Amino acid sequence: MRLRPSVVLCLLFCLQAHAQAPDTVRYTLLIASLPSGIEKHWVAPDGSTYYYFEFNDRGRGPAITERIVLGAGAVPALIETTGHDYYKNAVAEHFALSNGRASWQNSAERGDKVVAVPSFYVSMDAALEELAVLARALLAAPGGTLSLLPDGEARIARVGDLVVHRGNEPRTVVQYAITGLDLTPTRIWLDSNGEFFALGGSFFMAIREGWDAAQPELLQAQQAADSVRQVALARALARRPAGPLVFRHADLFDAETGGIRARTTVVVTGNRITAVGPDARVAVPSGAELVDATGKTLLPGLWDMHVHTSDDDGLLHLAAGVTSVRDMANDFDELQRRRHRWDDGSLLGPRVLMAGFLDGPGPFRGPTKVLVSTDSEARAWIDRYAATGYIQTKVYSSINPALVPGIVEESHRLGLRVSGHIPNGMTAEQAVRAGFDEIQHANFWFLNFWGDSVGDTRTPVRFTAVAERGALLDLGSQRVRAFIQLLQERHTTLDPTVGVFEQLFVARKGVVQPGYDSVAVRLPAQVRRSLLAGGLPVPDGMDQRYRDSFQAMLKFLKLLYDAGIPIEAGTDAWPLGFAYDREIELYAQAGIPPAAVLQIATINAARITHRDSVLGSVTPGKLADLIIVDGHPAERISDIRRVRLVVKDGVVYDPAALYRAVGVRP
Repeated sequence: MRLRPSVVLCLLFCLQAHAQAPDTVRYTLLIASLPSGIEKHWVAPDGSTYYYFEFNDRGRGPAITERIVLGAGAVPALIETTGHDYYKNAVAEHFALSNGRASWQNSAERGDKVVAVPSFYVSMDAALEELAVLARALLAAPGGTLSLLPDGEARIARVGDLVVHRGNEPRTVVQYAITGLDLTPTRIWLDSNGEFFALGGSFFMAIREGWDAAQPELLQAQQAADSVRQVALARALARRPAGPLVFRHADLFDAETGGIRARTTVVVTGNRITAVGPDARVAVPSGAELVDATGKTLLPGLWDMHVHTSDDDGLLHLAAGVTSVRDMANDFDELQRRRHRWDDGSLLGPRVLMAGFLDGPGPFRGPTKVLVSTDSEARAWIDRYAATGYIQTKVYSSINPALVPGIVEESHRLGLRVSGHIPNGMTAEQAVRAGFDEIQHANFWFLNFWGDSVGDTRTPVRFTAVAERGALLDLGSQRVRAFIQLLQERHTTLDPTVGVFEQLFVARKGVVQPGYDSVAVRLPAQVRRSLLAGGLPVPDGMDQRYRDSFQAMLKFLKLLYDAGIPIEAGTDAWPLGFAYDREIELYAQAGIPPAAVLQIATINAARITHRDSVLGSVTPGKLADLIIVDGHPAERISDIRRVRLVVKDGVVYDPAALYRAVGVRP
């Protein structure tokens, strides 16, 4: 096997760096509160600081060595980074500032710029502690503000102190909020000496080695600070009409039939739809607030059937017209807290239905504390999920296939659907025969036909094998037809998340992710860079094969749709609402008629989750979840990107104001 020069450089650089100096400070990287990696830094004899960062997330994860030399104002004058990124793409990044000119090169960018004021280069691929270097530079800068490179500006604010303990040893740490890097503040903890202490949330956190037990206290303090901001946003951006809300002259999308009912009036009273009919036949109640929907389409609120929520996601869901979501795996306690806050309006967000996550222990375990090895452990968690209002059990890749029959039996006994990844050692056909009601992710359709020949599907091979072989699968074969017939017989539903695979198979370094051209210009500068990150490493000579395999996935999707297999619109991706728009655009690209795509996104989702008696269509008596679109998405699905008004549970939201609140141009 021949190594690319960049990989050889990485190996030599990393070995040299490790050999030159001992570790000075170490950190533990936690995924779902379980140790999953390390971060460390040390100072070399020449005064430069080295940072090493790696973690394992189901066989994915970066390993990066970064060298930083500081210049005036605690701003880096030199950054050299090597290793590999989350998907194992080689990293070789270089930044230098000399004589007032900055230059940089990484896997996605190459540029230079005259720098007239102190500016901080934010690496495309970096160790976590680069944020601590930025925090110290901001604290040293006038007004706590610095220009960023390649573009943007960052600001820091001190939030508050906290005393944490390791046994009897106390330590004072300080929480800071950095804005300008993301859509919401980035929270970081430094100790009293200004050294990095912790960064992250409940899903992923880096924390000083030996202080893992302090994570809950740090999270509680971060949530308290975030809550102040979130409550203020909810008060400013959510509006409950004083009386009835009436939409006039709308082109109503009838989710039940897939047709358009022109010049329709819809009356909302409180949180319910109370009247729907032709303009000439529906009376406008006295004191009503009128919305002129002439030339616009009125639809039920959209459903994203595959999300993993965080507190700040809800605003972006609403801005895109997504008023209901199904959370497919999350921290048990965090999800309950978040759901209640979205329901009571103290946090902006959609309705949430919950799927309970189960995985098995091992090196490729999913990001969860719910790891089961026995039938009794699995049943106990299913019972807990059912008692807490979950509607579904989600099985993951490291589950022992021998546990699947018991999981299905207990879930169905309690009225929960069963879905998930196909556990390693099983095929999709076997999972469906064992009682799966639903399959997450289109890659498992393809893996069904290759069995053990692809290797361990707990690892990223479940992506790469499909990228390399998907285009070669004969979709007209008897085996494929038999699989589709089985899905028909068992009434299995499918959650394709094809947008994820477009990003993995088709996105390339340095090029805006497919389908996001119109979105990129709306995002803050540093957020916009994330759309240049690319997807899976593409072996030499396989570029077109990867692209063809994605097209094969869309063809398979259309084949399944034509066979009457229920399809669900779910994203499993950021940037949330934008990803949702892209997901349903891809359904239309696959050949599904736009009106049918809108049915998938509304009434079909409500039916699958047994919520169609109250949601999914604009019908008198149902809950008032509605959106106004400036265009005709039943004819041109991409018009769904032009949501102009959102109503969730009778509360009104202006998408433009929601976007502006997080720095996104409407």
